[in-house]
Amino acid sequence: MKLKKITYIKKNIVAVFSVAIFFILQSCEEDITETNKRNSNLHFPSRIIYNADILQKDSGFVKIKFKAPILEEYEFIDTPYIEAKKGLYLEFFNKKNPKIPGTLKAKYAKFIEKKEFYEAKGNVKVVNHEGQTFVMESIYWDKKNRQMHTKDTVFISDKEGNIFVAAHGMVAKDDFSEYTFYDNSGEINPKEMPKQ
Repeated sequence: MKLKKITYIKKNIVAVFSVAIFFILQSCEEDITETNKRNSNLHFPSRIIYNADILQKDSGFVKIKFKAPILEEYEFIDTPYIEAKKGLYLEFFNKKNPKIPGTLKAKYAKFIEKKEFYEAKGNVKVVNHEGQTFVMESIYWDKKNRQMHTKDTVFISDKEGNIFVAAHGMVAKDDFSEYTFYDNSGEINPKEMPKQ
């Protein structure tokens, strides 16, 4: 009888330890799974390009020259994008006047190629082919519709000394050949006004 009791106790101890080990392993597995989920959601670049100097051509014609100290590409996420966190300098060329490029400078830029949407922020300065200068805090480019827009205050100056302020932003063609200002004011050089 004593032997049966000892065997019974041993079986219970083995069963309890087995169940305990099962739950310990199961809880470790869940922790590892949760850790893997958290780690897989980390946002890190898949590619980094230092001192980027990119040239885009179409049928032999240079369309864009692009320079940035650092480009970070995030391609393993739902909506891939490229960031220029330390600024960019861009020259865009017009077939009508290919020798004088328009320029865009900014402290930060983000490109969402899938949506054909781009943004530039931080002391954005655009100079078009006619020499007009546009200064604003941010600008957005809808490549698909060939339109640039901002709701920030835009300061515009030209070669003749005319100065305009668009207090509530602007919408422009992507080459800045046509634009609409919102709530604008400014000073016009009277010497440059057309005579009637």
